[in-house]
Parts: sequence; structure tokens; C-alpha cells
Amino acid sequence: MTAYRYEALDAGGRAHSGVVQAETPRHARSELRARGLLPSHIAPVRASPGRPWARGLKASELSLITRQFATLLESGLTVEHALAALIDATGDAKAREVLSGVRAEVTAGVDLAGALAAHEATFPGFYCALVRGGEEAGALPRVLAHLADHLEARETIRQKTALALLYPALVTGVALLIVAGLLAYVVPQVVQVFEHSRQTLPFMTRALIAVSDAVRVAAPYALAIAVLGVLAWRSAIRRDAFRVRRDALVLKTPGVGALARSADTARFASTLAVLTGGGVPLTAALQSAARAVNNLVLRQAVHQTLAQVREGASLARALAAAGAFPPMLIHLAASGEASGTLRAMLERAAALEQQSFERRLSVFLTLLEPALILAMGAFVLVIVLAILMPVVSINQLVR
Repeated sequence: MTAYRYEALDAGGRAHSGVVQAETPRHARSELRARGLLPSHIAPVRASPGRPWARGLKASELSLITRQFATLLESGLTVEHALAALIDATGDAKAREVLSGVRAEVTAGVDLAGALAAHEATFPGFYCALVRGGEEAGALPRVLAHLADHLEARETIRQKTALALLYPALVTGVALLIVAGLLAYVVPQVVQVFEHSRQTLPFMTRALIAVSDAVRVAAPYALAIAVLGVLAWRSAIRRDAFRVRRDALVLKTPGVGALARSADTARFASTLAVLTGGGVPLTAALQSAARAVNNLVLRQAVHQTLAQVREGASLARALAAAGAFPPMLIHLAASGEASGTLRAMLERAAALEQQSFERRLSVFLTLLEPALILAMGAFVLVIVLAILMPVVSINQLVR
């Protein structure tokens, strides 16, 4: 059977859309008419850049589907029946369409890894590589369960990082809004009191008035420049050369570079451990694990490592030659290769790098939060002093 995406109208003229399973488009139309729907458009479900599901599923949705898929296969269901159960169980329209497309490919005789690879926006390369290894080894349920653990751990890390950065982001946003509001609205109204006085205003007050006038006059231009800057950034970020220079600068930035290196190293080691543990050859595992690395400089280092491994070098020696990864990863990889426990050593390296990342992030946020509060307090203090100094001067003159 094939999955068909349809658009139809009911007897009341209301529009409906969804996915229907049928042998042919004609059978799909008959099925829809039996439901009381008049189809206006029917097309096979296929992943393509213009389709809504080409944007992929959320990480939490993908990890849940993987966990459910592993459970269904462990219960004895075939891949086709497990996919049908997943389609019935999911409430997300996009997930239902993706799974229907995968099931249609599997029903047509394509292996599961190949069917998943047709939806690369949802199922990344390392996901398909691990599924292929599980199929070839005859241990697909166990591999999917391990993959679900991996996805859930990555999602937990992402959520913890986002929550940790939420408070500093809120403090920064509120501080900027307060300072902008003071300069644009409060200061002009307060300084009107001093406009008709013949007293020479203090330098701090005159500077504050100048800044306030500049903020009010330049606000539209600043907004236009910001929009142009965002558009220019989005255009530049599509070029690999620019991204490589940006990522190299990130790695060289004190504090931030260590954070980025630890985060990407943890993702790389964890993904490589999952792939090698699932029976994927080391060269294919390195090629897929490279996609889990966000920093292009580190990704190029992974590709250099892959090239040397293909020439016969050990993983540890190739990682050391790349010169981009922490020594701990290299030493643990060497130990794993020597003792035949590469997967366990890579998992340990990933855990250590993740702990290092969380520790550095905690220290960074611990220092950042009071620094933001002090900076906000300093801005407000300068504004208050600039307003009060003329008042104090007038009172002294009156006396």
C-alpha cells in the first residue's frame, strides 16, 4: 500500500487534509468518498524541500517515536506493522505524514534505513547509519532502544542549556528595554524643567540629554540598520568560508571557545559511541558523526581524521594529528582501541566532556548574572545622577 496526501471537502463545504493508505490513487479516492469526503487533490507522500515535513520533526518528537518504535519491535511486530501502529498513535500531523511516507517505502520493498534516508530533514545521517547497522546485525530493536537513549540524553542536555541561558537573556532584555525607555521618554520630560533656567548644566546632564536626543532621532535608522545587518548576516552565514572564519574565531575566544569545544566534542564522542556500538564500521561512523558537530572547524578535523583512518591510522592517532580535540578524548580512544572497549571509552569521554561543559557553563552564568545586574544598576545610577545634579545645584544657588 502507498500513502497518499489528500485535500478534500465534506458535505458542509469544510476543507480537510491528511494521509490515506491505498493501493492506487483511484482506491484512495474511493476510500475518501466512503468517508463522505470529495477529494480535490491526491498525491503520493514523498519528502521534498517544498513539503511541510521537509523541515523535520522536533527532537523530542523524534526521540519519542524512536522509543515507541523500539518497544513495538521488541514486542514481536514487523517493521511495517510497527510503523502502522506509530501512525495511528501519533497526534502530530507532520509526524504522521513522515511515518506514512516511510511505511510506503518499506511496503514497496525498500529497507528501513533507505526509507528513513529519504526523509533526511527528520532522520539525520547518523540515525540512518545506525538503523542500517541494526538491520544488518539483526538487532534492530536493541539498536533503536540505544538510539532512543542517545536522543533523549541530547534533548535533556539541550533543555538544560536553554533553561540555564534563559535568566541571563531575560535580564539583558529587560535591562535594555528599561534603559531605552528612560532615555527615550523619561529623560526628555525631566530635563524640560531645566530648559528655561540660565544655569549651565553639568557635563553628565548635558551628555545624557545628547544621548537621549540621539536615541529618539536615530531609533528608526538604528532599526533599519539592524534589519539590514540581520539580512546581511543570514546571507553571509550560508557561505562555508564565512562560517569557517566565524567558527575559528569562536574557538579562539577565551571562555566561549572552551564551551563550544566541549559541547561539540561531547556530541561527537557520544554519536560515535552509539554508531560503533551498533555495528557500524568506523569509517562510516566517523562520516555520520561529523554531522553531529556544529563547529565547521571541528567538523573539518573529523573529516581529516576520517581520511587518515581510511589510510590505516588508528582512531586515536588520527584524532591527535587533527589537533582540534581535547587530549582526554584522544587518550580514552587509544585505551579503548587497545582493550577492545572503544564504545565504552567513547561514552566515558562524552560524559567527561559533558560534565566539563556544564561546569564551565555554570561558572560562566554565575559570573554573568551579577555582572548584568551591576551593569544595569550602573546605567540607572548614571541617569539618576545626571538628573539630580542640576537639582542639587539649583538648591545650592537658592540658599
